[in-house]
Parts: sequence; C-alpha cells; structure tokens
Amino acid sequence: MNSAARIEAFLEMMSAERGAAENTLSSYRRDLEDASEQIGGGLAGAAAADIRAYLDDIAGRGFAPTSQARKLSAIRQFFKFLYAEGLRGDDPTGTLDSPKKGRPLPKTMSEADTGRLLDRAAIEAGDAGDSDPLAALRLHALVEVLYATGLRVSELVGLPVTVAQRDDRFFMVRGKGDKERMVPLSAKARTAMRAWLAARATVPSFADSPFLFPAAGDSGFLSRQVFARDLKGLAARAGISAAKISPHVLRHAFASHLLQNGADLRAVQQLLGHADISTTQIYTHVLEERLVRLVNDHHPLAD
Repeated sequence: MNSAARIEAFLEMMSAERGAAENTLSSYRRDLEDASEQIGGGLAGAAAADIRAYLDDIAGRGFAPTSQARKLSAIRQFFKFLYAEGLRGDDPTGTLDSPKKGRPLPKTMSEADTGRLLDRAAIEAGDAGDSDPLAALRLHALVEVLYATGLRVSELVGLPVTVAQRDDRFFMVRGKGDKERMVPLSAKARTAMRAWLAARATVPSFADSPFLFPAAGDSGFLSRQVFARDLKGLAARAGISAAKISPHVLRHAFASHLLQNGADLRAVQQLLGHADISTTQIYTHVLEERLVRLVNDHHPLAD
C-alpha cells in the first residue's frame, strides 16, 4: 500500500471537500509524513500496535501532550478517510486513547496594558521621531484593527485594501474553512486605517496592491513574523514585557475584555470565527469571574 500516495489523496480531500487552509494542510502533511517515516514508510498499512508504538516514541522524545494529541488527531482523520474510501477495511486508531492534557488558560492582557500599548502606537504614529513614520502608521493600524476585531493574525495581515477604502463600521472577513463572518471596526481603528491608507498612497510600489498591508514577499502582504516582531518592539517601548505579547495574545484580549464587560459567549464565538462553541469555552474562567463579582456586588448576603 503506497502511503505517500494515500497521504496526498487525503490532503486533496481536505482541501477540496473541507476547505482546509494552507497552514492546516501543511500541519497534517508534517504530522502524517513524520508518522509514516517512524513507522517505516508504511503508515497506510499500519496496525494499532504500530501507531501505539509511534505515540510512545514521540512522548519519549519530549513532545507536549497537546502536540501528541494533534498528531493523533491527524492520524485518526487519515484512517477515517481510508476506511470511508474503501482503501482499508478497518480503522486501527479506534482503540487508541488520546494523550491526557490539561487545557491551559489563554494568555491575555489586562485592559490597562492593552490601553498602554494602543496609546504608545498612536503616539509613535503621530510622531515617529527618528524612526520610520510609514512603519509607525502601519503598526498603529495593525494593532487598532486587531484589538477592534479579534482577527486571526493570518486574516489581519492579508486584509484587502477595500476594507479601509469603504470606511464601514463592519466588514466581512474570510476565515478558516473559507467561511465568512462579520466583524466590527471601532472609530479608532477606522481613523488609524485612514491614516495608514493616506501614507500607503505615497509609496508607488504599493499603489496597485490589492492588500491593505502590502509587502514585497511572495504572498504580496506583510508576513505574520514581521508583525509579531514589530508588536514585541512596541510592547517593550510601552513598558510591557515583550515575552507576554503576541498577535494571538491581543486576539485573546479582545475576547476576554468583551466577556468581562458583559458580552455573550455565543456572540464572542461568532466574532472569533470558532466553528464550535467548545473552542470558545476556554474563556469560561472570565465568565466565572464576572459572575462572582456580580454576586459579591449585588447579593444582599454578600460580604
């Protein structure tokens, strides 16, 4: 049984039928090819004992339980595909237990630290000093839009320029699985985008780009890595530990601060683009804190 060909067929199905994103497909490919190599190049024909031995091996190599669970999930989906297509008469993953893993709370920022970060970005956009004024305006627009919308970083850096040109209070974004959702834009975010759009127009190489944040790379837009680096630099200048911040932390701050201020969990699920409410439930600790505060503040018998 040709495992390499079976893996390619599985990835084609995930792309064509389920609309899996490029990052997701790359992750599946790495996990399945690693498993196939460790099993001796024969993942498609592997028995349950082979897969169990592989899982024991990656645990021994020091992979975190979350990474082990991700690899097993990829392998499970691969064998479900083989079984559904009649390429195997059984599913050897059916008797395997998932690695036990705790569900860590998402790293986030306080409202005060988020305010300091945004204020610093606004100050630098207004007066970059000896720094690059174009980069300062771009970074201000990026952080304001990210905190206003809770976009995934890949969605943010790849935004079309039409989002800023329309100057609407809401826009549609295409996320995971090619699904569209509506996200809001604050007045501050729209102002920062307009300022960036005006600066962007002064750069001839950006004029014909369809992207709001164009760049010279193959993708045509700013890379996630460059934004993450610039964000850490901004945090340091704002007096916030750079180790505590990333684009994903700002996305978590967006969700946590909404919930802290009374938003409904279902509404936050839709804004984040989570397909399943269980993914959004990592924020239930925020709801619990809010309920405790509500009882303490308003219950007649509270201390």
